Amino acid sequence: MPEGFTRRDVVRGIAVGVPLAAALSDPAIAKTVAAGLETISIETAGGRTVSAALAVPATSKAPAVLLIHEWWGLNDQIKTVAAEFAKIGYVALAVDLYGGKVAGSPEEAGAMMQSVDSDAATDTLVSWIDWLRGHDRANGKIATVGWCFGGGWSLNASIVTPVDATVVYYGRVAKTAGEVAHLRGPVLGHFATQDKFINKAMVDGFEKAMRDAGKPFTTNWYDANHAFANPTGASYDAEDAKLAWSRTLSFLKETL
Repeated sequence: MPEGFTRRDVVRGIAVGVPLAAALSDPAIAKTVAAGLETISIETAGGRTVSAALAVPATSKAPAVLLIHEWWGLNDQIKTVAAEFAKIGYVALAVDLYGGKVAGSPEEAGAMMQSVDSDAATDTLVSWIDWLRGHDRANGKIATVGWCFGGGWSLNASIVTPVDATVVYYGRVAKTAGEVAHLRGPVLGHFATQDKFINKAMVDGFEKAMRDAGKPFTTNWYDANHAFANPTGASYDAEDAKLAWSRTLSFLKETL
């Protein structure tokens, strides 16, 4: 932890001069921030018990943001982003689609991602969105935000149970016009020109589907690679990550 900062300083939203990128890239800071979030559990509509990490703002009523993790799982970095959202003024809920597991290697992450049951993940996300709608600190406005694996699920969740805004960081967006027709709010996408997984062909198809369905969207391209917004990874691009974050905050401020 940087000299001069107490645990309380850090937990309170990386407030006193600790930038988000610095907190995300420092495991000690991220762990401290993550420990300050409340772990909560609910029973889903499908009768399953699921958990998430909650961070609430100082304001009494605020819009809510549901965060969906990368293929690594609900780690300290994602919880730190939730804490930052709360500092800014959102009720932030970081959900867990891996049942408490966090991957330690790309191979493990890939296997865990492949093992996710689509119906169970949908049940989890819909149930948490319904829970957020009824939270006493939330004002009813909800956005989903996800990265990589979670980026695709951010869009999936918004299609199944329409919310007010959707943010996708380099997530799978291969959808038809019929599918995206169920969206209620606009979609903001962040994509990377060097990404071989979520490539231009896929995003072009998504844009066409959105246009055909008459749905509002904004796609931003960055001269970077997949996972460019993750400070702990080899593909991290500080400048593009900062720009994407500022665009995300502007988008949420306008839509929620």
